[in-house]
Amino acid sequence: MLYGKKINAVPRTKTPEQALAALMRLCARAERSEEDARRLMTRWGVAPADRERVLERLRRDRFIDDARYAEAFVREKINLSGWGARKIADALHRKRIARETIERALAALDAGTARERLADLLRRKVRTTRAATPYELKNKLIRYGLAQGYDYEAVRDAADALIATTDDSCDTFF
Repeated sequence: MLYGKKINAVPRTKTPEQALAALMRLCARAERSEEDARRLMTRWGVAPADRERVLERLRRDRFIDDARYAEAFVREKINLSGWGARKIADALHRKRIARETIERALAALDAGTARERLADLLRRKVRTTRAATPYELKNKLIRYGLAQGYDYEAVRDAADALIATTDDSCDTFF
């Protein structure tokens, strides 16, 4: 084995019928995007024309629906991962989801809930962040919030509010 891959391994190929059956099983267990299905079929060696026929069948039978996938992805990344709208939109764009579909899925976001989630995320981060000054702490919190996909203004406001309430006697500053 070389880096987890077998040397001289025979590539796994599937017929279009086998690919359809495998994708139906996968899609029945969890939401998949069209791009996920295309990538799998490419790996399985399914011809491009056959890939499109399989995708059409999956769409027609409602095994794959990018709008439904985008909504589930948004819910999961917000609730479980704490991502902001920008990071979610970028991830969906990389999966080749249409911009209109992404915007509709993100429209379900509640701005008030997002602010609360951001404030909670920064409160947890401040407990593990060491900073010599409040200015340094604020910069670290802003960088962290931006990396999580939140808008600059929202992150700055949340960091300002958190710094204002942080007690100078706490262990954050050394």
